[in-house]
Amino acid sequence: MLVTYYPKDVCSKLIKLDVEGGVIRSVEFLGGCAGNAKGISALVKDRPVNEVIETLRGIRCGLKRTSCPDQLALALKEIQDKAE
Repeated sequence: MLVTYYPKDVCSKLIKLDVEGGVIRSVEFLGGCAGNAKGISALVKDRPVNEVIETLRGIRCGLKRTSCPDQLALALKEIQDKAE
């Protein structure tokens, strides 16, 4: 399932996700820190959605209440909730 998510309160403007059978096939961040976004994308590829949500949820960026990893976790949670 291809999904586009618009993160809030972070530098990234868009997250494109491909999730199949509860497993992340790909993630692409548009905007934000290119190296960090590519690193996150590589680390979550082919991992279970539940595992990634647990790992990334609640991570903060500086004084912000959220971060790009946290926004990815929120996007994955939305996908998971819709699938149930």
